[in-house]
Amino acid sequence: MTVVRHTTVATHRPLIVGEETAAVNDHSLEFFRTLIDTAGPSGFEREVAAYWRSEAETFADEVDRDLTGNSYAWVRTGDDRPTVLVEGHIDEIGVQIMHIDPEGFVWIDEIGGWDAQVLTGQRIRIMGANGPVVGVIGRKAAHLLEPEDREKAPKMSSLWIDIGATSREDALKRVAIGDAGVVEAPFLHLTDDIVSSRALDNRLGAWVALEVARRCAETRPWVNVVGIASTQEETSYGGAFTAAFKVNPLVAIAVDGTHPADYPAANKKRDDEVSLGSGPVLTRGPSNNPVVYERLVAAAKDAGIAYTVQAAPKLTWTTADAMIRTGSGPATGLVSVPVRYMHSPNETLNLRDMDATVDLIVGFISAIDAETDFRP
Repeated sequence: MTVVRHTTVATHRPLIVGEETAAVNDHSLEFFRTLIDTAGPSGFEREVAAYWRSEAETFADEVDRDLTGNSYAWVRTGDDRPTVLVEGHIDEIGVQIMHIDPEGFVWIDEIGGWDAQVLTGQRIRIMGANGPVVGVIGRKAAHLLEPEDREKAPKMSSLWIDIGATSREDALKRVAIGDAGVVEAPFLHLTDDIVSSRALDNRLGAWVALEVARRCAETRPWVNVVGIASTQEETSYGGAFTAAFKVNPLVAIAVDGTHPADYPAANKKRDDEVSLGSGPVLTRGPSNNPVVYERLVAAAKDAGIAYTVQAAPKLTWTTADAMIRTGSGPATGLVSVPVRYMHSPNETLNLRDMDATVDLIVGFISAIDAETDFRP
């Protein structure tokens, strides 16, 4: 595997103030914070998708949504021009109410993939019909656990939420069977650059997709561009299949989080030298068109953008796997942002990596013209 690094600074609208930047784009950062704080697990993305579209309406030529809940922000340059699709899924992992017992305790199952140990003791924001309801996931106190129980990891089937209800009837006044919930974990700056929150996987991708479209609305490249916030990635990739089929793009770029190898017990044999602050991550493998990869590398080098490379010899386990196998088969690429502790309440990333990802994809799109051939 090749790892390439260049010293670089994001050159357009940096998100944060630091040693290498002289300005701050408060609007983009506030948009990202609100996008993160808005709940939207798979199948329940309506509120966060509506917020994404409201931002898109400030600059896009056309904003739309489909029956799967996907949101589209179009920058159109000509009816006879091909389209580059830039997609990030807007859903997150969460929980769903399965049962309320006679004592008013709320029993749940997972939406997406949780480590049940992580949920124990967390506060959960339930998306009730009359507004959010916050409860806590309970467990027997450590003093009361039998020695053998201390060694056992809890299972999802053993977790309940305590919303302070005194009975099933009392609980049903505030929540309902099928309501979804997310961990109540607010957006937090660990440093100026590094932030932690739930839902960074993959609100970061939905943010990048819209920021790329915003930039393209200013620069007007040769191709049409559509930024997409897709749904249901954490459960089925359903939104990406639908979006790629609907748009039928020439090129489809998925933007997602990826695992770095810069924390204790990380696996460098799998993830190589990816780290927070190392820039966008480019993927090579069967779900990625080699010409797209080569042109992403060229765009990074031309702009002096630091990047690293990861290999995906089978599937990428992202929406790139869905889009390359949809419709006529677009030339698909995957650009990722390193995220520590994914599928936890405290996913962690470097804002500079996100900003550089926007720069990279805009540069890639800007280099496409009528003579560009993506056939391998």
